[in-house]
Amino acid sequence: MNFSDFIKDTGKRINKEHYLRLIQVSRADGRVNPEELELLHREGRKFGLTDPEIDELIKNESSHYDPPYLLQEKFDHLYNIAEMILADENVSEGERKLLKRFAIEAGFSDKTIAKLIELLLAGIRKGDDEETLFHRFRTEILFQD
Repeated sequence: MNFSDFIKDTGKRINKEHYLRLIQVSRADGRVNPEELELLHREGRKFGLTDPEIDELIKNESSHYDPPYLLQEKFDHLYNIAEMILADENVSEGERKLLKRFAIEAGFSDKTIAKLIELLLAGIRKGDDEETLFHRFRTEILFQD
């Protein structure tokens, strides 16, 4: 499957790299459990992917990550990754390290990353949405450091 397969009739384009990161996170603990698989399919269908296309991507996931440029988009990617990590309600050390690695690759500073990860994991557990957590990140973490 090539990148043009991600452009659908609606014109909505999926960020292939981001979706592949979700797949990679789902595998961080060595297996993709049913909750993670359900989340992968739900997210994939939002972009018009079919279940067979999603299964093919899951089967052929790669490890390269090319983060977005804009802060909001970087945060959104990390939010979705943290959401995937929490799909099974357990956070393994490998999943936490993977989230940290993506935060580093996205360009977040060392002193911000630990606070960002805790904000995401705690906020998602409480049911906070991306906008709420991004606002808190900007006001309580980013501009305080």
